[in-house]
Amino acid sequence: MLGPVLLAASRSDRIHRIVSRAPVTRPVVDRFIAGNGLPEALEVVDALTADGIEVTLDHLGEDITDAAQARRNRDAYLALLDALGGKGLGGRAEVSVKLSAFGQGLPGGHDLALAGARRVCEAAAAIGTTVTLDMEDHTTVDSTLAILAELRRDFPRTGAVLQAYLSRTEDDARALAVEGSRVRLVKGAYKEPASVAYQSKRDVDLAYARCLRILMAGDGYPMIGSHDPRMIELALRLAERYGRSPDTYEFQMLYGIRDAEQRRLAAAGRRIRAYVPYGADWYGYFMRRLAERPANLAFFLRSFTTRH
Repeated sequence: MLGPVLLAASRSDRIHRIVSRAPVTRPVVDRFIAGNGLPEALEVVDALTADGIEVTLDHLGEDITDAAQARRNRDAYLALLDALGGKGLGGRAEVSVKLSAFGQGLPGGHDLALAGARRVCEAAAAIGTTVTLDMEDHTTVDSTLAILAELRRDFPRTGAVLQAYLSRTEDDARALAVEGSRVRLVKGAYKEPASVAYQSKRDVDLAYARCLRILMAGDGYPMIGSHDPRMIELALRLAERYGRSPDTYEFQMLYGIRDAEQRRLAAAGRRIRAYVPYGADWYGYFMRRLAERPANLAFFLRSFTTRH
């Protein structure tokens, strides 16, 4: 029941101020966010890759209000990719982009976001890595998939994210389960109406399993974005059923969640990638992480009653 409340809070300026000013907030945020700046994020990348865990980096900055902010977000990604290239990490690190951070929601935003994403794809290709387009609320899906199609003409490794809780996603999964396509499947973390999304946990889980089967049976490269042990086990069974070798799919988990499981999968020879967000604009991302899992919320609330 708290999930919808927290998702609504993620867009509340008043609650943002309260949470940001609480003295215990920063230590808890640091569990999920790899620092405010690039140097801190690179330290996290070094630690994860030393453990055999690959990364995808997200510079936080969604819900912008003008084109100047979109350009600053684009430039932050260009600086990130330049730094990754300088450290020789192109083979271990990619980047994830929210198109809203590149102006997708502004007037004329589709073309603005496409232009910004294209620059980032060019920089990624130059260091031997790629970009995944994060999926946001349901109103952006058609625009995001259209931008994906445009980018894949020149950068065929550009990835997409599909959210299983949307009722349209099985069709989208079939369309993207093709050779060369990279798809991260997640359950979904935005507050969506019943007209477009499954509402119960059971229905979302079943939808995830159906979409996972479609992707694992297809010719693309599935990226299993889940911390759910049942879905991880299902993915392993499907890989065996469809004759997939470990290099033809990967698991993805959020930085700060199930760290031991991430290391276990890496040690077992599974390809595992941590989703590593960083940046000062952390609030919306942080609140969605609390809404996704009761354990995250309990961890946060305990911090208010524990002495530091």
